[in-house]
Amino acid sequence: MALTAGNKGKVVQDYRMHQRDTGSPEVQIALLSARINDLSGHFQLHPHDRHSRLGLLRMVNKRRKMLEYLKRIEAGRYRTLIERLGLRK
Repeated sequence: MALTAGNKGKVVQDYRMHQRDTGSPEVQIALLSARINDLSGHFQLHPHDRHSRLGLLRMVNKRRKMLEYLKRIEAGRYRTLIERLGLRK
């Protein structure tokens, strides 16, 4: 269920702003999105897993708050990120 170190490193490498970047909003949102996508597949097999569903809802809310922050700080970066992640249609 969790991201492996290789998958996490690939996500960080794809969304970082500079060489040593691991904490920018883009990286954090991308990591949360990867975990959310992974958990969404889990619920196809385990529809009654209520405890994991609560964790999923917390991650979705945290991602939403981070996206609102990024939108407030710099709208261009926000639009680029949601386009790359395919979050809004």
